Amino acid sequence: MFDLKGRVAVITGASSGLGKQIATSFASRGANLVILARRIERLDKLKEELADLDIEVLPIKCDVTSTTDIDNAINFTEEKFGRVDILVNCAGASKDKGVLDMDDDEWDFTIDTDLTSVFKMTRAFGNLMKKNNYGRIINIASMYGLVGNTEIPTIAYHSSKGGVVNFTRAAAAELAKYNITVNCICPGYFYTELTTDVLDTDYFKEFAKTHVPMGRYGKAGELNAGVIFLASDEASYVTGAILPIDGGYTCV
Repeated sequence: MFDLKGRVAVITGASSGLGKQIATSFASRGANLVILARRIERLDKLKEELADLDIEVLPIKCDVTSTTDIDNAINFTEEKFGRVDILVNCAGASKDKGVLDMDDDEWDFTIDTDLTSVFKMTRAFGNLMKKNNYGRIINIASMYGLVGNTEIPTIAYHSSKGGVVNFTRAAAAELAKYNITVNCICPGYFYTELTTDVLDTDYFKEFAKTHVPMGRYGKAGELNAGVIFLASDEASYVTGAILPIDGGYTCV
């Protein structure tokens, strides 16, 4: 089960963090990769790291807020592989301020990067999937898309990730007739370039021990099983699902 050999998987934000972990896990299951990010040198390095596997890797420099960049990525992907089977929308960034202090530019930056980009990528690659009557779209949101919080004022992030959650449901309903499933994973506290400074503080480590039922942050790779499941043929009847992988944070 869960063999992805020969599938073509597109992953945004693949240059680091969760996106890189997801790309590596797909590669280990035999999927060919189209890896997107703004830092092409990191994508080239990841391709080198995967060179021993019997897969093809296509790195593409892409700003997921740019329709032009996304259109270029579609063209390169179709030219190389002729199709796409899996799309993982993982790219993201955030300006962290509360509702009373955030300015328009900070709000727009976060919404464009974390929500509008998911729409643009889904529109572009969903149309390519429609041609082949097959697709698996997996959106990486956040547990903060399901709840508020009292520790970090980050109103735009909550809003964008909440938008991704319900975008997933709406897109799943629309695309089911094309044999395209759309699902969403809501990670809890995982180390990435964007979170390390906060998660490494003594205060936040103590916070996690008392507020996360499992008493710890997520470890590298603990997101992968959920993503591989949702990307698989075996998950053909799963669509519109919202899967928290958060150590139990949103269950209490």
